Amino acid sequence: MPGRTDGLITLGAADALWVDLTAGSAVPTAFGAFTRSPARARVGYVLLGGRVVATVRASGGQWSVPEIEVRRAASELNAVGMDRQDLVCIGPFRGAPRRECDEETPLHWRRRIAGELRELGGPERAARREVGRPYHLAGIDWRQMLVEQTREGTQRTWWLPRAVVRLLDAAEHAETQWVRAARTRQAGATVTEPPSHPRQARDADGRQTTSPEGPTASPRPYNAELEGQLYSVLSRKPGTSRRVAEWACAVCRTVPAAVLDHCHEHDYVRAPVCQSCNTLERPDHLYTNDIRVANRYTRLFRTDTDDWLRHWHRCPGCRARTTLPLPHLAAWTAHIACRSLRPTHRAPRGRTPCGILRVSWTGSQNAPRSCLLTVAVDCCPSGEHRVLAQVPYREAVDRFRVWLAETAPAVAAAAGPDRLDGLPAQSRPVIADTSGEGLALF
Repeated sequence: MPGRTDGLITLGAADALWVDLTAGSAVPTAFGAFTRSPARARVGYVLLGGRVVATVRASGGQWSVPEIEVRRAASELNAVGMDRQDLVCIGPFRGAPRRECDEETPLHWRRRIAGELRELGGPERAARREVGRPYHLAGIDWRQMLVEQTREGTQRTWWLPRAVVRLLDAAEHAETQWVRAARTRQAGATVTEPPSHPRQARDADGRQTTSPEGPTASPRPYNAELEGQLYSVLSRKPGTSRRVAEWACAVCRTVPAAVLDHCHEHDYVRAPVCQSCNTLERPDHLYTNDIRVANRYTRLFRTDTDDWLRHWHRCPGCRARTTLPLPHLAAWTAHIACRSLRPTHRAPRGRTPCGILRVSWTGSQNAPRSCLLTVAVDCCPSGEHRVLAQVPYREAVDRFRVWLAETAPAVAAAAGPDRLDGLPAQSRPVIADTSGEGLALF
């Protein structure tokens, strides 16, 4: 390969190798991963997927990269599966809390995407951008996967596949760890190194080299350190976001946490979770008293049931009352308790469930006698199916308790009315969604 010396290849050759090795990847990649913004090859590293790849400045001032590291990063990316229908909203969010200004990552991929789309007027014009503008994020061509949707004819929202969101979150975390470790080495080094080249050292021939393995400190597992704390108090403490990033996601346990998930009915912190899991547990298309029950509830209530029930019951209020927040309970009622009531229609390969499942409610969980859940079907092909069932709130809670004891005995054993000490005398009311994002009720 041109430009190859002692296992090192030039940045141009690394660009070509990256594209060639990832040609069959489910996640589209971009040319220029080492040479176009926001690549940071000239400060000691480049992000490829969720991996940090160190760079080397050889004699003569030419920047190179270990070929083996490019191949490792490509192999990791090729192993990633992606469902283009499993989307995560990445913005724009009104009133979303800003991340702390001392975050040590230049990637800020959400901010970069939002800024470029606002400036260029949307994904179509962003795809026809001027030469020299940011082209990729961590070697990934996000434009090929970006989905733009319009809510209620006015507000635009941007979506990416969940697998891509996890990759970019992992890249942002890896970059943060890299920069922190580099600064620690610089502070403790007996010989001061140039600050712009944190990974450089000199070998016996006087050539500058870089260790192929960057510092990627693994986030520690979450062990209920925040149990019983109120989100309204904890979220206002300085340094909270930095502390959250030190944990692994408490649900999937595979990527760093990014946010504090909490119960909106009782205000208790559940656990630090990654952005992907935080959006996965949100009721789909949530409005003031109405949600669509999407296919992902199969994962929440059937595939990964124990993990999610244990996570929701990290809230002392839900655990003590052996229930779920109202939107989650409504989704469970429609998806599980009323599953046998949903009709099916003939399809080319057998039968398919009728239309789109939806559940709404009147009243509030604070007034159980008047709260009624209505399970319905939208978009029935034959137009014959509408309301499937009306379930009183108390009946839904009783059904859930029986199901919980059968499905997740360990979770049910930790719940119960004997653990009401210290809970608020009256739980918080359901908060009306005023942001337009439909995320305030869960």
